[in-house]
Amino acid sequence: MTTLPAERLERVEGWGMASAAMGYVYRPSTVDGLCAIFDEARRTGRPIGLRGAGRSYGDAALNAEGIVLDLTRMSRILDWNPDTGTVTVEPGVTVQQLWQHTIEDGWWPHVVPGTMFPTLGGAAAMNIHGKNNWKVGPIGDHIEEFDLMLPSGEVKTCSRAHHADLFHAAISGFGMFGVMTRLTLRLKRVYSGLLNVEPIPHRSLAHLFDIFEERLARADYLVGWIDCFAEGDGLGRGLVHQANYLAPGEDPQPAQTLRVANQELPDTLFGVVPKSLMWRFMKPFANNPGMRLVNFAKYLAGEKAGVGQTHHQSHAGFAFLLDYVPHWQFSYKPGGLIQYQSFVPAAHAQEVFSAQLRLAQSYGIVPWLGVFKRHRPDDFLMTHAVDGYSLALDFAVRESARGGLLSLAAEMDRLVLDAGGRFYFAKDSALHRASVRDALGADRVDKFFALKAECDPETLLQTNLYRRLLAPLKPA
Repeated sequence: MTTLPAERLERVEGWGMASAAMGYVYRPSTVDGLCAIFDEARRTGRPIGLRGAGRSYGDAALNAEGIVLDLTRMSRILDWNPDTGTVTVEPGVTVQQLWQHTIEDGWWPHVVPGTMFPTLGGAAAMNIHGKNNWKVGPIGDHIEEFDLMLPSGEVKTCSRAHHADLFHAAISGFGMFGVMTRLTLRLKRVYSGLLNVEPIPHRSLAHLFDIFEERLARADYLVGWIDCFAEGDGLGRGLVHQANYLAPGEDPQPAQTLRVANQELPDTLFGVVPKSLMWRFMKPFANNPGMRLVNFAKYLAGEKAGVGQTHHQSHAGFAFLLDYVPHWQFSYKPGGLIQYQSFVPAAHAQEVFSAQLRLAQSYGIVPWLGVFKRHRPDDFLMTHAVDGYSLALDFAVRESARGGLLSLAAEMDRLVLDAGGRFYFAKDSALHRASVRDALGADRVDKFFALKAECDPETLLQTNLYRRLLAPLKPA
């Protein structure tokens, strides 16, 4: 391989800080700039990996010794129609930019993740989901079309009517088919900047499933938090939050509640302590005894509040819980964290998640955070979705216990696969390549490679994740 300019070489991390690689980082601002970088890749024999805001937990946006194509400078909102709720953006536009641009006109994205900082190009490539997935599906269900620049420089406009196979593959295809240079999305009309939010404590995993099944039909959002340290009859205890949109006319002052200023998350705690410092105060609790105490206290507080105490919360306040404490992941240093998220059909989910929690406890590697959601299937090629539930578990990485953590993940993988479950590339750090074929099925994997051969015959588009999980499955 030909040498690239040394000043381009940077250490690039996954958001969980447990994965990192040196790569040659380029930050173009135009489509012509993108084409020039692909030409450079051919000239130097280097692969290209796409990167948005770098919010994938593991190695999905890393490209060791290759070119990292950072798209954050391609961040213009190209068109906005406040009458129809249709918006066209460049790939580097963030979820934050989007909602701040549209909310005062009475529109909110159908699907947002737990943080407002991912780019929409990255969100589409990973086909992100939210706390309402069972009801509205992933973000791909609300994308009308996009322009996909192939490594050759050819641009294809993809929609459900044109290049439909590529439309359904590039959404969920983690950047392996081309660069989305323009995306058009449909947003949701909202009549208030507020949601009705109700916390509901649950005393066990079985109780959590009962609450979800009872409330799914009347909720707009549902999410469960789990105390992963709880054992015995309390295994899986925690707190559910249900949220619902306000109906037209229910908010007496919608013009005020829809203002961006009334959606912003506070910068300080109690009006005094800068939240940017809060991760430092969390650091003394960043160990198993400390997190056991934090989880227990959170559960007790939720139990004391009881059921039925509905309150108003802004859309941003409810949606972006991960942004309340800036850089909270720093409290996991020096080893960082991995998030293990599995998606299991409804008939087997309770059994699998109970077994996962008990396994983690038996290993002495207990997740410090557990998050539970309901899902529905979708039509995208590399989808993680099932008609069932997901459980996301945040594990602290300690070098002395890394081998044990990987063994634990492998055992949990087997439980998921035996139940017909799937995994999520945006979160993954520990999956084995054989599990990908088992989870997705040989037909999907083969179709992935057939489309990649058409769009990227030189296999210029690669990442560490691609080389770890997909490349070894490529047909000879």
